[in-house]
Amino acid sequence: MFTPKYPRPDMAPPPAATAPTVHTPTPLTPAPAPVVPAASDRPVVQLTPGSALALAAGGGAVVLVVGAVLVSMLLAVAITAMSVAVCAVVLRSLLNQQKGH
Repeated sequence: MFTPKYPRPDMAPPPAATAPTVHTPTPLTPAPAPVVPAASDRPVVQLTPGSALALAAGGGAVVLVVGAVLVSMLLAVAITAMSVAVCAVVLRSLLNQQKGH
């Protein structure tokens, strides 16, 4: 029961030997050199004082908006926690009054 059972060895005949193929090498030709574009073909981005000011103002606006969203989320969590605490105190006082009477 606990002895391993090995599969029988395959009785298929070995594959027939094929005749060797003759390989004739072909002459290699060098690959053409890659074409490097000239420096004048690339577009150049230049920051003017006006665009730099607009970029800084946009970044500042993003920071202010993200900060306002995060502060409002924190305030919502704090208000929810306070309301849950008030509800717990009210329920506790109601249950204590029930025990006393």
